[in-house]
Amino acid sequence: MTPGIGHNNGPTSEAGESWRRFAWTRARADLLPTLPIEVVRLRVRRAQALGLPYKTYASVRASTGHDLIGFLFSSNALALLRSEALPQDRAAKLATVQAARHALVHRPLLPDRVALNPQIDAAHAAPRFAESWSAMRDTLRDLIVSTGSPADRWLVVGETAFERDWAEAAKAAGFLSGEAYFGADRRVG
Repeated sequence: MTPGIGHNNGPTSEAGESWRRFAWTRARADLLPTLPIEVVRLRVRRAQALGLPYKTYASVRASTGHDLIGFLFSSNALALLRSEALPQDRAAKLATVQAARHALVHRPLLPDRVALNPQIDAAHAAPRFAESWSAMRDTLRDLIVSTGSPADRWLVVGETAFERDWAEAAKAAGFLSGEAYFGADRRVG
């Protein structure tokens, strides 16, 4: 049987798993450019300015090809459960972030009250759980379009599977759990 159109004549699935892993790892390494140390240093500083571990920042940047310009934080990730006031640990971290910080607020919390936190640039009503996929997508895309920037420059930070879907619906740069973001080790690497 001859390979069809689009086949790269690489190893077939009958080849051993270790061989496939080796071959694709090698091919990927050959494709990745070697960055000058100055560029790596700039990206390490940018990761710190965003409050992200370097590996997380680098993987988001590699997958989108762009730098992040903002975050969409769910009220769950911000630990806003019964009050619109940010907990001290969340407020302290957000105060150092050098990017747009938007909150997506679940009911019964009010976006206008969450926006009073000086560490939040804007607050919006979060998509409702009962909304259809297309309604959720439209809500999130409208919000991002209103910022005047592409969706793949925003990272969604949330806590639930429903909030993870926001990243896909909005075509955002990706999803990161609130625990990973706010509990992230600030060391490089």
